[in-house]
Amino acid sequence: MSAKLGETLLKENLITPQQLKEALDYQRVNGGRLASTLVRLGMLSDEEVTSVLSRQYGVPSVNLDLFEVDPTAVALVPQETAERYSVLPLSRIGATLTLAMVDPTNVFAIDDIKFMTGLQVEPVVVSETALENAIKKHYGTSRELELARVVEDLVAESTAADEYSDDAAAFDLIEEEEIDLENLEKMADDAPVVKLVNVFMVDALRRGASDIHVEPYEKELRVRFRMDGVLYNIMNPPFKMRDALTSRLKIMARLDIAEKRLPQDGRIKLRVKLDGRSREIDFRVSTLPTIFGEKVVMRLLDKENLRLDMTQLGFEPESLEKFKRNISKPYGMVLVTGPTGSGKTSTLYSALQSLNTIDTNIMTAEDPVEFNLQGVNQVQMKESIGLNFATALRSFLRQDPNIILVGEIRDFETAEIGVKAALTGHLVLSTLHTNDAPSTVSRLMNMGIEPFLVATSVNLIQAQRLVRRICKECKAQVKVPIEALIDVGFSPTEAPDLKTFKGAGCQACNGTGYKGRVGLYEVMEITDDLRELILVGASGLELRRKAIEEGMLTLRQSGLEKIRLGATTVEEVVRETVK
Repeated sequence: MSAKLGETLLKENLITPQQLKEALDYQRVNGGRLASTLVRLGMLSDEEVTSVLSRQYGVPSVNLDLFEVDPTAVALVPQETAERYSVLPLSRIGATLTLAMVDPTNVFAIDDIKFMTGLQVEPVVVSETALENAIKKHYGTSRELELARVVEDLVAESTAADEYSDDAAAFDLIEEEEIDLENLEKMADDAPVVKLVNVFMVDALRRGASDIHVEPYEKELRVRFRMDGVLYNIMNPPFKMRDALTSRLKIMARLDIAEKRLPQDGRIKLRVKLDGRSREIDFRVSTLPTIFGEKVVMRLLDKENLRLDMTQLGFEPESLEKFKRNISKPYGMVLVTGPTGSGKTSTLYSALQSLNTIDTNIMTAEDPVEFNLQGVNQVQMKESIGLNFATALRSFLRQDPNIILVGEIRDFETAEIGVKAALTGHLVLSTLHTNDAPSTVSRLMNMGIEPFLVATSVNLIQAQRLVRRICKECKAQVKVPIEALIDVGFSPTEAPDLKTFKGAGCQACNGTGYKGRVGLYEVMEITDDLRELILVGASGLELRRKAIEEGMLTLRQSGLEKIRLGATTVEEVVRETVK
């Protein structure tokens, strides 16, 4: 088959003889099919390979990214069979099953599936890479299958026992409020809801998820995990467990299970034994009433994953040097900006860790306090009793501080006190929600801070984003059109020789091609020239132009650098930044 495909590709001038030789040599060493080897080496795209295979075999081709796969058809063929034969059921019409195949001439596969399903099989051809990704997507990993089995067991137990009603008071029987993750999976005799909560909390930890979403809809209940910044559907528990599941989580977080009309915030603290070591994991719990019930979001706060070494965050050398220089100043303000989930807390905690010495008094006002830092005085905000950022800041100034961290500048009062503290001999670190570094100046002025106060108090403004890092286990070189690279921001001279990479998807990265995240940083140091522009009320565009002239790397330029290093993909940088 390789020889025929190679001949066809040469005949159609899709590859050169040298490329074919290189691909065959690679195939001999690494195994696999010639078609997927050509895609992996970036010589052909998935679409080109599929089109050639379609003509070669005389069967239609399908683009799996655009095809809506019928779950009832997928259920007809076990995952093990699909993986063994490299096939995926797409749809069923009457007595005919449309089957995506990498090799439509595999009569053994067709006969087996005919016998298994009792249906006629109509093959269509797809590329190997696309099929592997589709199998992972529609069948899930072995862990997801295990979860599905657990949910089925729970349905059976729940139906047989019939001990859970819509009344949350049914949970008076549950006595534990904290559980030890060591024994979570061994609690076979616990009530179905308790077991379900234990299962998805363990799974979130194993997968390295940052958030768990439990969402009720009109006729279904959905559990999703956020992994590397992207949400993935994990399971759909029985809808009848909706109120019971919410109540269990609220009890663990010490929230009021009787109050279903108002949002609530709480915390679950668990002791985990992983790799023979015991450590504490916090889940920050937030409930929100929706029209179909309470949605619960749990953020996993694992101190082990908190990187407090600034050199590991992804800073470019010149940007890191500017940031370090400005947090080392005895007074002034350093602002970190970006949307929720852009890593602002990690950056500020890293800064505090580097400044945390025996002769320094550090005070923080946070909402909420995400991690406990030894030697730092951290204060949790409580709006219900009047303890907000402005109130805490006023108190801090009477506590003889050297460094003050304000979780977020949300209003004029907080901004005003922060600016005054920066002008009276304190280093103030804080965050704002703005799109880039230069627009932060305009935001402070819109809050009511005078230009001369902004110009004299602010030392540095840093905007940041997080992009997904390419999985090291399945990283492979890919071919990106030169026009696309130029459009993203690379120069016409650099684009032709640039090597770009992408993850093919493997077990280690749950088939996504990405594992972990890396930061993009736009660091604007307030120089004398920029101070003069701020004093005369210059626009964000003028400030941006001047900062770039003085050597500031924009978020997009930081992203291009990560592409050059092979850390992330063009798609990720385009998703998070603008030119």
